[in-house]
Amino acid sequence: MYLARQSIESGLDCVMAVGFEKMAAGSLSAAWNDRTNPIDQVISVMSELRGIENAPLTPQIFANAGLEYLEKYGGDPDAFDLIAEKSHNHSTLNPYAQFRMPATLEQVKNARKIVGPLTLLHCSPTSDGAGCAILASEDFVRRHGLLNQAVEIVAQSLATDSTFAFDPKCQEKSCVQVAGYGMSQTAAQQVYQKAGITPEEVDVVELHDCFSANELVTYDALGLCPTGKAADFISSGKCTVSFLILRIT
Repeated sequence: MYLARQSIESGLDCVMAVGFEKMAAGSLSAAWNDRTNPIDQVISVMSELRGIENAPLTPQIFANAGLEYLEKYGGDPDAFDLIAEKSHNHSTLNPYAQFRMPATLEQVKNARKIVGPLTLLHCSPTSDGAGCAILASEDFVRRHGLLNQAVEIVAQSLATDSTFAFDPKCQEKSCVQVAGYGMSQTAAQQVYQKAGITPEEVDVVELHDCFSANELVTYDALGLCPTGKAADFISSGKCTVSFLILRIT
């Protein structure tokens, strides 16, 4: 979509962006042993700071980021459970969700443990899928009478890892940073600036929640709550859809 939008801005009228993925079963793992793992530096920093457990690496990365965040700023570890409960309950409202099963806090807590504070219900499943978006110039949309179904991209940003994550000269290594906090923060700030808005003006956020701990840290990175207050944010209920209103509608 990012490249498609750039193509529109470069003069094309209409572009189709397609994405698809076919995943292997089970937790993510390395596919090749003849080259350096793309997350080699992430694993190195995590190993130095918190060690490596006998568990899938991806949930370890985000579990350690979440734990480091709570240790630094304080907050109830039940925040992870609240996020998982909220996400599973939100899935019941989406007819296209892979799983549409509500979950109670008790079910989240008592599910099979994966690593650290994360149980199975804190983790997203591997999923096969595909998606397509048609992007068009405003002139194209008007010519074809599509205004009533068009969604405007007001701002978009693409960012990569922060130097705080991997700069060898950085004095403070951090599990939060290697999990992507810096790049999320950079992208969010760029979007707010381009759109001319502040986080307080955002009404709806669709946030990729591969693990509950990652969602917690990203609340902060996106500026949806004050620095260090992500646990309080989820406890406040501000990131939970009102189910009653939606179902009546």
